[in-house]
Amino acid sequence: MSATTIDLTRIRLTLDNGIAVMTLNHPEVLNSISSEMLVGMGDALDHIEDPAHGVRCVLITGEGRAFCTGANLQGRSAKAGSKPARAGSTLETEYHPVLRRLRDLHCPIVAAVNGPAAGAGMSFAMMGDLIIAGRSSYFLQAFRRIGLVPDCGATWLLPRLVGRARAMELSLMGEKLPAQTAMEWGIVNRVVDDAQVVPEAMTMARSLADGPTVALALTRRLYWDSPLNGFEDQLDMEARMQRQAGASKDFKEGVAAFLEKRPAKFTGH
Repeated sequence: MSATTIDLTRIRLTLDNGIAVMTLNHPEVLNSISSEMLVGMGDALDHIEDPAHGVRCVLITGEGRAFCTGANLQGRSAKAGSKPARAGSTLETEYHPVLRRLRDLHCPIVAAVNGPAAGAGMSFAMMGDLIIAGRSSYFLQAFRRIGLVPDCGATWLLPRLVGRARAMELSLMGEKLPAQTAMEWGIVNRVVDDAQVVPEAMTMARSLADGPTVALALTRRLYWDSPLNGFEDQLDMEARMQRQAGASKDFKEGVAAFLEKRPAKFTGH
């Protein structure tokens, strides 16, 4: 089946045999996020969540030489923002709905960080369940440079990945974090040559899309909710999720393939 490409507002969406590649597509401003791009993300998620498209893994990357350099301060949102409360209200009305939809997505997310991931761009990268970064890429909590606080979930995501001390340093000092150090600190799963970022991420996405996506979706829910739960609550949640996974056709196929010593053919049901 050939891939289908859909051009949305500042987003290019490619549907390729169970994989949805969401490309942030405003390279002239290093894919900085505008209200228009957020609308495009929402439209892309509409396609991704439509069962008719059969999406079983999402790959997020950026067009050109950047992943995403944060909010577009020259865009419409910034020009409209003379009121002090504008930044906070924009988060609530435009950014947060997209972030929540990514959190609650029915399938795994792979982030292919092909250049700078700064400010909100770093947060969107950290929404990836798996993150592949190019050797020359870097991460940056850029908010202090313009007199704002970290947002888009950074203050929840970052300390859980790197610990409070490192999260504080990144946010208060606003220094670049190279990809290799990001991997050593636990933000990134793999660092590869720049030209191999998307191919490596696609290989990973293909493995996920061909996997038992019912179980994978439940797994990501368990890890998202884990920091909010006590041990007993998490044990109960694991049992509930395991019952759902155990009722899937993929579980039956997995057991049959194991007993028959053959590769499993998962369907995501």
